[in-house]
This record gives sequence, structure tokens and C-alpha cells, in this order.
Amino acid sequence: MPSLDDLKKRIGSVKSTQKITKAMKMVAAAKLRRAQESAESSRPYSDSMKDLIESISIGYSPTSTDRNLLTGDEKDQTHLLILFTSERGLCGGFNSTVTKALKDKIKELENNNKNIKIICVGKKGYDILKRQFSEKITEVIDMRAVKSVSYIDAKNIADKIIKMFFDGDFDVCSIFYNKFKSVISQIPTEQQVIPVANDNDNETENEKKDDFFEFEPGESEILEELLPLNFTIQIFKALLESAASEQGARMSAMDNASRNASDMIDNLTLFYNRSRQAVITKELIEIISGAEAV
Repeated sequence: MPSLDDLKKRIGSVKSTQKITKAMKMVAAAKLRRAQESAESSRPYSDSMKDLIESISIGYSPTSTDRNLLTGDEKDQTHLLILFTSERGLCGGFNSTVTKALKDKIKELENNNKNIKIICVGKKGYDILKRQFSEKITEVIDMRAVKSVSYIDAKNIADKIIKMFFDGDFDVCSIFYNKFKSVISQIPTEQQVIPVANDNDNETENEKKDDFFEFEPGESEILEELLPLNFTIQIFKALLESAASEQGARMSAMDNASRNASDMIDNLTLFYNRSRQAVITKELIEIISGAEAV
């Protein structure tokens, strides 16, 4: 049974921890507002760009057999999987849920005898995967120096991956990130970005004919400019969504930690008071017993 001094120190320690969790919650809440606004404001632009590329691609046939960002080169043997996680912990299940989605994809691809390469954007994803998939991880992109995600950060990542694609390092590229829904809810999301996944495949022929564009100077020239831009924007969107989801998850985790600390302090205080009362009662009994003996 712990002594009264041990209990007192334990209560003080938990109170100090609670102050830290409350402070981290407030910091996460402040960062969340800005990150959420950035993520939500980027969605219309990224979704419109994706829809535009898909609309232009309907009925388009490349004039060259060289690989391109729209259709690839009709191979799908080597898959590059890009995982977006955080650089720091203490954010609940934020990293584990999106990593689980990536593991499920890896299992599916391995069952189909595909080659797999992984790029981790954020240290925590690498920490989770390194024991099981270290030979598949080709690069870890460090984002610790980035205080606020910018388009330049996305462009640096996108340029590197586009170069890998044209060098023949992979055939298909998919990104995995948490899409921000609310403070307590983040949705693990998989999106194929190279070649561009066409969500309009289920449209009828009549619906496809309704999407008509006149191109100037031409489809090839327009797509040559738009495809790298679209890829960069999708990477930027994933970074923004991941940043907002991270702060939301951290805010929720720190709130839960503060509540747990309060419960622990109440229980320890109750136990301390009972123990203190027991000690006082024991001393009184000893004093009374001694007085009666005299």
C-alpha cells in the first residue's frame, strides 16, 4: 500500500500532466482552425481540376505510345504508394488508421503479384511500417521543418514523383491520407493519381457525348500543361487534409487525456483521503488504548 507522501506526489504528477494536455489541446485548437479553413477552401479547386481532367480525357487517345500522366503506358506491374502521416505523435488513431488502409492495399497487391514501392511523407508512418515493409520503403520525406503547408512543399514532392514516373520507376501511383470530416472524425482515403483514375467510367455513351469541348491549341498541348498541375494540386490537397486531420485528432486525443487525468485525480484524492483518515483513526486508537492502560 503506497504511503501518503507517495499518493501526494502521484496526485501532483497527474495534475502537472493534465496541465500539459490542456495546453496541447488549446494549441491544437488554434492550429486546427487555420488548417481546416485551408483544407476546405482547397476542395472545390482540386475537385474541379480533377473533374476537368476526367472530362477532357473522355474519348482522348494519345498520339504517342510514350508513357504519360493520363493513361500511363498500359502497365500496372509496379505500384508506388505514398503515405501521408504526421511528424509527431499524441494524436490518437490518426496515423494507425491510414496506415492500416495502406497495409490492406499492400496485401491486395501482393496477392496479385505486383511490385510495391512506398514513400512516407511524415516520420510516424515510417515508424509503423519499417519493421514489416522496410525493403519496400524507398524514401521518407521529412516535414518537421514545415510549420505551415504551402504549395511549394507539394510541388517539390510532385516534381520528384513525376520524374520517377518518366524514369520508369513505377507504373501506378496512389496516395493515402486522412480526409478531414470533423474534430472527432477523419476518413482514411485512397486516391489513384497516376494514371488519372476516371470516375466517369460508369457513364452511358449519351452522357459522355454531352461533355463536349473545343480545344485550342489542342488536347495534347492542354493536357501537357494541366496534368502535372493536377498532380501537384492533388498532392497539395492531401497535405492540407492530413494537416487538418492531424490537429483535429490531436485536439480530441488531448481532450480525452485531460478527462482521464481528471478521473484519475478524483480517484487518487479519494484514496488519499481514505488512507489519511485511516492513519488518523489508527493513531487515535493507539492514543486511547495507551491512556486506558495508564
